[in-house]
Amino acid sequence: MSMIFETLPFLLGGLWTTLFVSMAVVVISLLIGIPLGCALVFGPAWARLPIRLYADFVRGVPILVLLYFIYYGLPALRINLPSLLAAIVALTAFKSAQIVEITRGAFQAIPKGQTEAAQSIGLGLFDCFVYVLAPQAVRRFLPPFINSVVDTVKGSSLVSLLGIVDLLLSLQQVIGRTHVALPLYVLGALMYFAINFPLSALSRRLEKRFV
Repeated sequence: MSMIFETLPFLLGGLWTTLFVSMAVVVISLLIGIPLGCALVFGPAWARLPIRLYADFVRGVPILVLLYFIYYGLPALRINLPSLLAAIVALTAFKSAQIVEITRGAFQAIPKGQTEAAQSIGLGLFDCFVYVLAPQAVRRFLPPFINSVVDTVKGSSLVSLLGIVDLLLSLQQVIGRTHVALPLYVLGALMYFAINFPLSALSRRLEKRFV
């Protein structure tokens, strides 16, 4: 038990890295994915095609392949990224593609009659989007989005493969020094659970309320 308390500050440092990477990926993915998702639904055909190709291609590629391509492959093009930045870019590329699909699904789940009713009372396209479509889309967007945040936290453990000392790698380093595996893996699992369980519970609550 004393060994766990002695190593806890080091593990908390790894946990902070996990949280930082996850938060950065989620925020940047929202800034990229939501506009692209809206363009996929409401944009012209010339804009929809490349977005569709991007979303389908990136979601069809394992995250690990993206991670290795950006960190090990881009230097061949004279693009050298630090390991932390490469990890964030790879995870963001994948998460943005998911956000595109979540956004598209949220808007396309709204009955077309809503748009027709808004236009019949004289609302323009912008007002229809802001006052009619967007509020309904948000309610459909939140549950799957929060589930995707949980996946992001779990997927962030892949950054340890680039030598980034996140929660997983910090656990492995401590186990390598102490040769005590089971208690430390249980502690790591509890840390991940403490992050993800509230998010999963929130997602279920939102789904019951809005869907």
